[in-house]
Amino acid sequence: MNAMRHAPINRCNTGRWKADSKESVLFYNDWFLRFAPQTYVQSRIAAIEKVEAAFAKTNSFRKLDASLLHAQPDVLPILRMATIPPLARDRLAGLADVPKALVKSLEEGRACRCTNADLERLLEIIRRLFDKDLMPWLKAQLKPKKRELFLASAIIGDRVCGTLADPLIRNEQERRQLRNISDFLTERAYSPADTRDISDWRAMRPGTFAYHLNIPVKLGRRQSVKIPVDVAIMRKNAKAGDMPLLVECKSAGDFTNTNKRRKEEAAKLEQLKATYGGAVEFVLFLCGYFDSGYLGYEAAEGIDWVWEHRISDLEKAGV
Repeated sequence: MNAMRHAPINRCNTGRWKADSKESVLFYNDWFLRFAPQTYVQSRIAAIEKVEAAFAKTNSFRKLDASLLHAQPDVLPILRMATIPPLARDRLAGLADVPKALVKSLEEGRACRCTNADLERLLEIIRRLFDKDLMPWLKAQLKPKKRELFLASAIIGDRVCGTLADPLIRNEQERRQLRNISDFLTERAYSPADTRDISDWRAMRPGTFAYHLNIPVKLGRRQSVKIPVDVAIMRKNAKAGDMPLLVECKSAGDFTNTNKRRKEEAAKLEQLKATYGGAVEFVLFLCGYFDSGYLGYEAAEGIDWVWEHRISDLEKAGV
């Protein structure tokens, strides 16, 4: 199959890269300042409630054993944040000499094979590292006072809050980008398609688009995997044999992480082209901190992009 070829969108327009990068940062920061404070407040309230519930389940952390952790695995991330220093999942797994996957499965509430000995090793590390200045009743082996519980709940809740707020912000970034693309497309008489009705991504009906499409690619002669693509758009004027435009949404709140992860898109495009040919069209939908170094790398790999702050550039891709 072939794809419709269009002139470059922003890849070759190097004279605008710096100005566009600044505009993108301003666009992202404006959204973040409006969204993040509200999210943090909501996350903090939820986190404190989780800590209070964990205190109630464990007699203020004085009753911890393997049977409780089996029955209440949602207590584990709270316990990690009650140590000094607070323990990441992998650090706790390493110190307790248990598989990382075991800790992850416990915290996500999924079934896992673990023995009482595994759970006791986790709890032994946590007990040894409990922040007893924050929770003085553990040091004194006394019933905690209400104010002590209140202060501990607030501080541990703040520690937990970051782990709740960051995923919420990332999820909302994705929802915002997909919502903006959807609005742009529906205004132009495109209609959404259900991925369950798409047996072959190359055979989508003209004038339709789909989110989170899993596209099979070959890794070798016999092995294949499915890679997710955020948006697939079959143009309204597509002819038989034309492939959809594939769009990858990227939103970033700092320059460091984008440059660390810039090879991911190139690897995805390479897999797609190796499976479906060089006519595959793959563009990025960017918002936030993407500097000239990132853009230059993607351009050198043959990847083009559309800025969220100037979404009308999708028209240059024939949409």
